[in-house]
Amino acid sequence: MALTPELVAYYAQDLEHERLREGRNRLELWRTQDVLRRTLPPAPARVLDVGGGTGAHAEWLSADGYEVELLDPIPLHVERAARLPGVRARLGDARHLPVPDASADAVLLLGPLYHLPERADRVRALAEARRAVRPGGLVAAATINRYAAVHGTIQLGHYVRAPERQAALAAATGGVMLSPGRGFTAYFHDPDDVPGEFADAGFPEVGRYGLEGAFWLYGDLDDWLDDPGRRALLLDAQRVMESEPSLLGVSGHLLTLARRPL
Repeated sequence: MALTPELVAYYAQDLEHERLREGRNRLELWRTQDVLRRTLPPAPARVLDVGGGTGAHAEWLSADGYEVELLDPIPLHVERAARLPGVRARLGDARHLPVPDASADAVLLLGPLYHLPERADRVRALAEARRAVRPGGLVAAATINRYAAVHGTIQLGHYVRAPERQAALAAATGGVMLSPGRGFTAYFHDPDDVPGEFADAGFPEVGRYGLEGAFWLYGDLDDWLDDPGRRALLLDAQRVMESEPSLLGVSGHLLTLARRPL
């Protein structure tokens, strides 16, 4: 992450721990889990969870039998993640990974690219992931889609407020999102720009997966997620459409996967 005082202050509020574990954002968690469980090497492979926050993904990866090391630049996140069974956690920056070459079977960047508004920094983070993963190993990176703020603020009813509307439109037109009330800058990708960043980091081929589809905008999403039977139907439906090019940008988040060339 590009650490600014505003970003550090925001995460020091300890708001991240429940973000993927409760409410509507569970869809992002479970869809990320769904894609990775189909594409990761078998456990007990070594997974480097870069920018892993308080360990929402590290927790289930460890439970699945993976050897997990989490890196994050926020001390509070590292402290929380280190309490999880089987998870090693320490401070680290996605652009300068404190690990040897080819030391991981998979590298996950499920948050750092949001907080790197400069393209050179995003390519550097992806190149570091390529260095850290073994030949043939998996690199997975999450990005926020360009129109997510417009969709999200309308869904929440916040688009009627001028500051939220202006910030959402700025992200939609230029990719840079200055979050009202949070004070930090995030970057929202055009889905078609992501493969070029991967290519510049040394990954000539990628796979792209829309995580939430249009379902994250549904008013009754929590009802679907709370019911195990309906949740399974929803996840199955999105799996069918996850890589349809015409729908990639509707998702709030895109997951892009690549393998280090042999």
